[in-house]
Amino acid sequence: MAETFDPWSPGFLADPYPAYAELRARGRVHWFEPTRQWLVPHHVDVSALLRDRRLGRTYLHRFTHEEFGRTAPPPAHEPFHVLNDHGMLDMEPPDHPRIRRLVSKAFTPRTVDRLRPYVHGLAGELVGRLVADGGGDLLSTVAEPLPVAVIAEMLGIPESDRAQLRPWSADICGMYELNPPEETAAKAVTASVEFSAYLRELIAARRKEPGDDLISGLIAAYDEGERLSEQEMISTCVLLLNAGHEATVNATVNGWYALFRHPGQLAALRADRSMLSTAVEELMRYDTPLQLFERWVLDDIEIDGTNVPRGSEVALLFGSANRDPDVFDRPDTLDLSRQDNPHISFSAGIHYCIGAPLARIELAASLGALLDRAPTLRLAEEPERKPNFVIRGLQELIVEL
Repeated sequence: MAETFDPWSPGFLADPYPAYAELRARGRVHWFEPTRQWLVPHHVDVSALLRDRRLGRTYLHRFTHEEFGRTAPPPAHEPFHVLNDHGMLDMEPPDHPRIRRLVSKAFTPRTVDRLRPYVHGLAGELVGRLVADGGGDLLSTVAEPLPVAVIAEMLGIPESDRAQLRPWSADICGMYELNPPEETAAKAVTASVEFSAYLRELIAARRKEPGDDLISGLIAAYDEGERLSEQEMISTCVLLLNAGHEATVNATVNGWYALFRHPGQLAALRADRSMLSTAVEELMRYDTPLQLFERWVLDDIEIDGTNVPRGSEVALLFGSANRDPDVFDRPDTLDLSRQDNPHISFSAGIHYCIGAPLARIELAASLGALLDRAPTLRLAEEPERKPNFVIRGLQELIVEL
């Protein structure tokens, strides 16, 4: 098994999809000793387990660490876990629906739609700079600043403070990789402390002088007398920033790298801009920015005759599910006109990505702006993959006109 699925090897990180195909051929669930997780590679199972309430993102709403057969995190990691555990992504009912309902009051489709002109304007501006320079790093000039600026604009974070958001986010997200080393944990703790302190001050300022921004909306949001606590607000803001740009950044560069390797598809998209919406969905499917999502087994489950007992952790392989031939016709083929595309890149069930509509707007805006303003865009040098598995992306993507 380790020979097939090796999430720390450069070869696997460069192209995990052949290994996924082998996993799917071998069966529907596999024990992986290095991370002590059950790997789930098939779309039908990943989709079902995302919706199965016998699994959860946490177990602490029902069990202590000891009751669940787990060891509590080291006390030195507490700032990270306080921040992480009060975000709705790592909550289960009854806290999760309460938080999501309150956040939804400030994160409405109307709010998102109101951002559309800003997103398209900023995308055009960023692409214009890239074109004026004759090319450069698509990641640092377009893919990264667009979603960071958009979520910062939503939250009401001043432009002068935005440069520190991405480094904080990167350090925190390092903890979502498999078996992160202590050095990664230390960076995540520092970032958690600094980011939390910054947001605590910003929330205090918005309490005194509310604005037309998401933080002010979160302060004002209430439902049947319930409000978000300050820690829940801080954790929500961090979650919205991290989840609101990490996937979009990586979907953008993964997508363009895929387009450069499939010139026929890129030419077809350049010739027919009506394919833009299906292209966004297909690029999200073809090289999934979030490859794995974990769940705790709260009550015994069975997958194709294999008992997975309470206390286990399952690793739902999004990247594999999105290439499953039982669901997708010619799954290893990039087809920007693909109509039947039930990819699960935005998850499913109660933890379905609340920011999915905004991510789609951002991806379509940057893709459209690059097609319009840089019609001869091409790859200047072969990129390197980031040494990460769970959050899949590139170190940089150097392009020229």
